[in-house]
Amino acid sequence: MRDRTKTLTTNKRTETDGVGGGDAASTNELIQEPIAQRRRAEEGRFLLQVDRQTKSSYATYEAAERAALIIKTGHPAVRVVIYDTVECENSVIDVPQPQRENS
Repeated sequence: MRDRTKTLTTNKRTETDGVGGGDAASTNELIQEPIAQRRRAEEGRFLLQVDRQTKSSYATYEAAERAALIIKTGHPAVRVVIYDTVECENSVIDVPQPQRENS
């Protein structure tokens, strides 16, 4: 008697394993490949990262900095970084503090 807590796994049968006939579905229809997460090809040198996740890439540092400041001012709690893929350097973006006038 088999223990009921264990499961028995087997390979799926294909047409060559004896399952055949004119009405049998092909192997491609029975087995679906899982969709893998692939990295997108980065076009620019500077990568905009929010909480260690790359969101977009830019050709110039200034363009990446403008986008980073928009995100950082809207969401000050997140960590926004510009990564230079050539120099391998991170630049952490902070919200600029308003200037106080001395009276």
